[in-house]
Amino acid sequence: MSECIHVLHVIRAMDRGGAETMIMNLYRHIDRSRIKFDFLVHVENKCDYDDEILKLGGRIFHIIPYRIYNYVSYKSQFKKLLEAHPEIQIVHGHIGSSASVYLRVANKLGRYTIAHSHALNKMDNLSDIIFKIMTLDNRWISDYYLGCSYQAGVDQYGKKVVSSEKFKVLNNSIDASKYVYDSEIQRKMKTSLGLEGKIVFGHVGRISFHSSCRRVLYNNKSFLLEVFSEIVKIEPKAEFILVGRGGLEDKIKRKVQDMKLVDKVHFLGVREDIPELMIMMDGFVFPSIHEGLGIVAVEAQAAGLPCLISEGVPDEAIVTRCVKREQIAAGAKVWAETILDMYKNIPRINRLEEIRTANYDIYETVKQLENIYTKAVNEEK
Repeated sequence: MSECIHVLHVIRAMDRGGAETMIMNLYRHIDRSRIKFDFLVHVENKCDYDDEILKLGGRIFHIIPYRIYNYVSYKSQFKKLLEAHPEIQIVHGHIGSSASVYLRVANKLGRYTIAHSHALNKMDNLSDIIFKIMTLDNRWISDYYLGCSYQAGVDQYGKKVVSSEKFKVLNNSIDASKYVYDSEIQRKMKTSLGLEGKIVFGHVGRISFHSSCRRVLYNNKSFLLEVFSEIVKIEPKAEFILVGRGGLEDKIKRKVQDMKLVDKVHFLGVREDIPELMIMMDGFVFPSIHEGLGIVAVEAQAAGLPCLISEGVPDEAIVTRCVKREQIAAGAKVWAETILDMYKNIPRINRLEEIRTANYDIYETVKQLENIYTKAVNEEK
């Protein structure tokens, strides 16, 4: 065994999504003299985190997206990659749809395999059912299983796996110290964005979709705008920011125009200063249909933000006393009234200890993952 543990993370693309951000948080803080991260991505284009990955010493490999009909070529490419890089000891899989292919290959080549679930499977449509069938094998082929929440583990691997010693909930943790509320940072950020004297509500998340949930996500973003429209009727000084990008962005922008909110809604795109943006906001609105965890809700709480979340966000994401949950069915007006009431009555204070007590601080999670990797390379295959 070499002194350094080499881990290959298999993921769709290293853009700024929840799972990807969590992996990068771990990568920045893990002991890179002992553990090396490499990445196998399913796109050819450059991704948001590529430069940082290379700067930190990681490698980026590319593979064709898995489409079932290209099973043979996908399997062959992955096998050739592992054969060409015998130093890779652990394959850490974050893609469920093709895990039964690449994890099985990794097992046959003597590598330790980890399957990681980052989302719930709600079985809302035919695509969800097909995905469930395609991923049934994932319950039996891995050496170890991780989930961002208990339910994410159950949905992907079943109760038998989740109740065994082979499963662990690994919190999608953050560097909580970066999010501590600071009134001066809030003032400077509002000034830089031309929002002085405004009450800023916001949301962070992809304005994109997987093919199975385009309508669901569009309706979700539309509801956000409906909530803000109701907020403005009550509080004219309110402004709204959307952080993220994606295939639905143009459609959402057209809806903003139709609602005559162009001067009030600000699309900030992909940003690197998420902690500062969270500190700048006065309230966070998160009406998600369903989430594996909803790490942005944890980030918002770390910034001390009043957070109004939906029933689609797991209980594990509620870690401070600045959160309220509301049914989406209650309607936009109720959501608007609730978040405004929270803004007026929940003080912005330092929530760092609450985040750490809930084990969402990155330093504790890094220790847990280092232990998993160290134990893995010492196990007999």
